Amino acid sequence: MKTDLINRSNVFAHKCVKLAINLPKNKLGGHIEGQLIRCSTSVAANYRAACLGQSKKAFISKLGIVIEEADECIFWIEFAKDENLINEKDSKELIFEAKELTSIFIASRITAVRKQNSGKQDYKIFIIKYKIKKNDFTNCSLRGSGFKKKM
Repeated sequence: MKTDLINRSNVFAHKCVKLAINLPKNKLGGHIEGQLIRCSTSVAANYRAACLGQSKKAFISKLGIVIEEADECIFWIEFAKDENLINEKDSKELIFEAKELTSIFIASRITAVRKQNSGKQDYKIFIIKYKIKKNDFTNCSLRGSGFKKKM
């Protein structure tokens, strides 16, 4: 799955670059060209980096960047279309792919966060049950997600 997404995000970046370099050579076209090339290649590069993540936290962090950059691609493609710099046909496929990739990356991030937090929640519940069973509430207070030591 990760290899498929690495390849898919890479192909997406190439298609965005091809679209961007064919924009009109005026001030607005040049600006959108640079922005679209930057954010689309960032999607591919940062997802690749996320897959090399040294930790679950690093993976989740990089996925956050990938999601923001993919969403920015949608913005710039739609903006170019709204400004009549590209036609509906050229933008439709890329917008669809960008939205689909964004959805996949969001789902991956949600899953990774849940997996990262699952053990912590079980541990907090264990401590709460233990403290209630022992009737030991010294040096603890109940806040939000569990007991925390008072300073």
